[in-house]
Amino acid sequence: MAESCLLYYITDRSGFPGEESSRRRRLLEKIAEAARAGVDYIQLREKDLSARELESLASEAVRIVREAGKLAPGNKNQETALLINSRTDVALAAQADGVHLRSDDISPQEVRRIWNSACGADTPFDKLRAGSARQLSPRDPLVAASCHSPAEVAEAAANGATFAVFAPVIEKKDAPEIRPTGLALLEQACRTNIPILALGGVTLSNAHACLEAGAAGIAAIRLFQENNIAEVVQHLRKDT
Repeated sequence: MAESCLLYYITDRSGFPGEESSRRRRLLEKIAEAARAGVDYIQLREKDLSARELESLASEAVRIVREAGKLAPGNKNQETALLINSRTDVALAAQADGVHLRSDDISPQEVRRIWNSACGADTPFDKLRAGSARQLSPRDPLVAASCHSPAEVAEAAANGATFAVFAPVIEKKDAPEIRPTGLALLEQACRTNIPILALGGVTLSNAHACLEAGAAGIAAIRLFQENNIAEVVQHLRKDT
């Protein structure tokens, strides 16, 4: 079992009631709550937004995460990291900490090439994003990878992913026809040399089984978004 359970909140503003402005406000409030509670990573996963809309939301989320992190109890200048789903360009423009890749996305190596290029020499992308990209630290971005089999995890590790999210372990709520991987395959996937986070139907009652299978942590939408995040964090980390 991991010594300290890594936690990854994946956003979905469609889960909040009301008009778009209300959902956006609630999402940003939840992001701030997650950062204050010490969640390690947040993935901004609002896939329906245009690039411009996503960049605007991401920039605001970055600001909120960094401000909230400074107020977190026991803060040691290790703020929550914000990753953008699939869009390396948006992550750079918003000065996020990295990118979360779909299983059919570009490779982690390609993300790092784009990132380093945008933070260094002038390129067409730099000219498009010159105002913000050059302000980024040259350090490597965090690159998470969605994986659905041990083979995909091994490939992600070989290609330089920072960590992998293995799913769906228990269930996939919005696609119940998809068969869950189960704990046995999760255990097999966790034999790689990068951290594996379990996703898909993970609850407070079954999270411990995922950690016992070798997962370094838990990734979730509903578990964080529909509950008091500080209480979730305390529960998940009390035995690790």
